[in-house]
Amino acid sequence: MNDVVIAPTLVQLSIALVPVALTLVIMWRWSMDVGNAMYALGRMLIQLLLIGYVLAWVFGAETGWLILLVLLIMAATSSWIALRTAPNERLPLLGAAFIGIFLGGGFVLALITFAVLELDPWYLPHYMIPLAGMAFANAMTAVSLAVERLYAELDHGESWQRARTTAFQAAMIPVVNSLFAVGLVSLPGMMTGQILSGVSPLIAARYQIMVMCMIFAASGIATAVFLTLCKERKAQEAAQQ
Repeated sequence: MNDVVIAPTLVQLSIALVPVALTLVIMWRWSMDVGNAMYALGRMLIQLLLIGYVLAWVFGAETGWLILLVLLIMAATSSWIALRTAPNERLPLLGAAFIGIFLGGGFVLALITFAVLELDPWYLPHYMIPLAGMAFANAMTAVSLAVERLYAELDHGESWQRARTTAFQAAMIPVVNSLFAVGLVSLPGMMTGQILSGVSPLIAARYQIMVMCMIFAASGIATAVFLTLCKERKAQEAAQQ
């Protein structure tokens, strides 16, 4: 098997921007928010170009405290981003989002790294950080969908129990769809990256099974914790009125 990783130059990489430009033109012609998309693309480019240098430094530091700090920053950032769908409730719900994402993603991450992979030392950054990124990112998406649907249902006069159930179901739709599609429609990031780097597809499939279980559990637990904390906040607001 050819295990040589193809490294595209920046000039070659710029070719990927051609269909991006076409998509932006379509959005502009259809009177959509091109500015927000361009801002998101710009942030993506800067963040990914910088993260390579940051990760190279983190990987070389070899200290558990630094990895814990990175995980806290990842959880805090994902919590703030998750509440973009509820801008009026962003600050009041930030604590609930952080606790939900950190507990949901952190618990599953600990189980995977300690019991499944048995990392030694436990903070091996080239395992811990990518896995944490997948756990926190999917938990973030689930919480984001949950809070948007929760307040939409409550604004329509639904009871708390029904709104919570609907919000949880909406939050889990992307994860459940990915479970149906994996292996048939798509080869997800972890599996694709390992295959491209020369790892046996059989080993890559095992890792992907582990990752899919992690993503499903992190999304579900994070959303459940978040919605539970939201209920407590609603109860406190009702008591103060």
